[in-house]
Amino acid sequence: MELEKIYDAEKVENKYRQFWKKEKIYDFDFKSKKPVFSIDVPPPYASAGHLHVGHALHYTQFEIIARYKRMQGFNVYFAPCFDNNGLPTEKYVEEKNKISKGDIPRDKFRKLCREESAKVEKEYGERVFDTLGHSYNWGLLYTTIDKEAQRVSQMSFIDLYKKGYAYRAEEPTLWCPYHQTALAQAEVEDISRTTTLYYLNFDTEQGKKIDIATTRPEFLAACVAVFVHPDDKRYKNLVGKNAIVPLFGQKVPIKTDKKVDKDFGTGIVMVCTFGDNTDIEWWKEHNLPLKVIIDKEGKLNEETGKYKGLSLLQGRERTVEDLRREARVIKEESLQQQVGVCWRCGTPIEFIVTKQWFIKTLDFKKDLIKQGRKINWYPDFYRKRYEDWTKNLNWDWCISRQRYYGVPIPAWYCEDCGNIILPKENDLPVDPLNTKIPAEKCPKCNSKKIKAEEDVFDTWMTSSMSPEIAARWLEKPDSFKELFPMSLRPQSHDIIRTWAFYTILKAYLHFKDIPWENIAIGTFVLDSKGRGMSKSKGNVVWTDELLKKYNVDVVRYWVATASWGEDLRFNEQDLEKGRRFLTKLWNASRFTLMHLKGFNPGKIKKPELKTIDKGILTKYNKLLKESKQHFDVYKSQEAKKSIEYFFWHVFCDNYLEMVKKRVYEPKDKKEKESALYVLYKVLLGILKMIAPFVPFITEEIYQSYFKDIEGKKSIHLNLWDEYDKKEIDDKAEKLGDKAVDIISYVRKYKSENNMSLKQPIPKLIIESKDDLSGIYGLIKSTINIEEIEKGKADKKITDDIKLKVID
Repeated sequence: MELEKIYDAEKVENKYRQFWKKEKIYDFDFKSKKPVFSIDVPPPYASAGHLHVGHALHYTQFEIIARYKRMQGFNVYFAPCFDNNGLPTEKYVEEKNKISKGDIPRDKFRKLCREESAKVEKEYGERVFDTLGHSYNWGLLYTTIDKEAQRVSQMSFIDLYKKGYAYRAEEPTLWCPYHQTALAQAEVEDISRTTTLYYLNFDTEQGKKIDIATTRPEFLAACVAVFVHPDDKRYKNLVGKNAIVPLFGQKVPIKTDKKVDKDFGTGIVMVCTFGDNTDIEWWKEHNLPLKVIIDKEGKLNEETGKYKGLSLLQGRERTVEDLRREARVIKEESLQQQVGVCWRCGTPIEFIVTKQWFIKTLDFKKDLIKQGRKINWYPDFYRKRYEDWTKNLNWDWCISRQRYYGVPIPAWYCEDCGNIILPKENDLPVDPLNTKIPAEKCPKCNSKKIKAEEDVFDTWMTSSMSPEIAARWLEKPDSFKELFPMSLRPQSHDIIRTWAFYTILKAYLHFKDIPWENIAIGTFVLDSKGRGMSKSKGNVVWTDELLKKYNVDVVRYWVATASWGEDLRFNEQDLEKGRRFLTKLWNASRFTLMHLKGFNPGKIKKPELKTIDKGILTKYNKLLKESKQHFDVYKSQEAKKSIEYFFWHVFCDNYLEMVKKRVYEPKDKKEKESALYVLYKVLLGILKMIAPFVPFITEEIYQSYFKDIEGKKSIHLNLWDEYDKKEIDDKAEKLGDKAVDIISYVRKYKSENNMSLKQPIPKLIIESKDDLSGIYGLIKSTINIEEIEKGKADKKITDDIKLKVID
């Protein structure tokens, strides 16, 4: 099959998408004895609809690794997945259907979530990932809400509960008033904002006045103590006495604690339940009373009297007005502060006391750091980010959420004694709200008042089990033993504190093992001005829009320029470079295959190679070694750069030009066979090496000629060549380089003197300490020189070569 003159990308892409599926080119072979390379794929949210180029890059970046590993002889386990569990799906369904989850029955809302997710999954699978040429094994597909995922998540919970690692407690909880659910520490982001520091005047029982600085006057009703530093001489006479809270009049003790910052404000702080994390610490350490003044919507309650029903911001404004009226505001200062917000909606988090489920985390901080060090991090500096997060943890992991859609927590409670009743493991997954109670009465107190758990798991409770779900922990335990720990977790840097951390935690608590051997942090795509892409900024580049202008391999070429773990500015010029590269690859292959027609290296004895042939094979083998080294440490962009340079400048610019005459007008059969042998080997090698990056065009070129000779039905089932030390000839490589230097100079000379490249030059004098006579014939035939002699020359072109052109 001859290659067409112009590459028809659309036709080729459609053909091979169908071919790869029909032939099951990328299916994992459970019976194979090959070494396994398994990838813990990040499940994309099945609620997005569109995929912007940042996501396209991230998913294609590690898909390139999957292709590379197959061509290194690995049996690649590459299970696609979708995250259709949790808040993003709820929001998507509410916005799309213009409803609120509270307006319809829970079971109907959940059904709607599943239906909408299924539509998006189909669109993602067929329109996005297939279009991009992703080599998933679709028979291994899972979603984070399917029955097996729920079963794994619930089994994880039961196992941890039985081991004493999961517990239920009524505790101050990080709370999002907007979503009205508890949050884990990892779901809280710190932002910087400007606020006001109010200096308020308090009375003491002794009739004295003290000034306290606070940013949250709306919490005065919840004030339960006042603290000073034990070494602060200014306030020693106040310790042990009581202060009177303005507006509300409650008397609160004045205590000491070394955590008080003497230099902040006046050096006196009020403790409220709860304005921040320090309030919680002091409340616990000093056994202070609890006064809850806000409800789950983040509004002030009846404890605040006339302020009931106001939002916290409204409450602050009204409180400050009343304080000013009573001359209690001494002064006001602008203050820059860090405040925690919900990472999904940006609402400032509050602290309220609720019953929640937790997984013990703080007890294992040192163990988790050790586990993290057993994993290879790419780039390595991201391991420190993981360790810093682990060291600074202050909370156990809250895993319960007050939402409709998610994996149900498999538990029932005795309303009389509080005993927790769990289902049988064989019955999983279960929904306590729609499942028969495992026991008619409490096994502890015989009460029949059994209540089903209404909460669902934090989405990370399930996502943290992605290796176990993907590798079929419960479904295929024997296969799981072969696949776990998995080989690679690719992910973005912003969820190291969540997905990476929780997955490492779970693997340790369940198996005392690591979840994967390697973790590679993907590239973060910015716009051309270096800003993050978002709909609100109007700077998002959508993948489907890009694919209307460029073929898939061009987009994948752009992906291949990205460095793992670094930011990349989107620049459309990089796609134009990709288009030029593919055109060059097509044309060079077409030219080469025209001359290879009928040539089969398996039917001839390996020919005696010429110097230039030995030289390029030396470079080719060095490229193989270098590219593998880059790929194996997740520097695929460096591998692509090296392969591209070799193809463009070594193979096309030089070698093809230097063998043309040997192919067109050979002196003898052996000279031609030597050239054809190397052309075949090197072009096929280049195609295989670049195939992980640009799979469509390389498949088409392979199918047109190499398939019948090599015997593999797809280029992607071929292995890269092995580095062959026997083919290394440094002397031939150096001579080849010198030939290139000389040829390049003479080409430039002809161009500067308005000579045709075909115009013969009578004589070229070469001055060099080395014997270059072995490449004289090559130089003469390549740039049409009638005579070359060794002698004195005046034009220095390299450190050891001078030339003189006589025309």
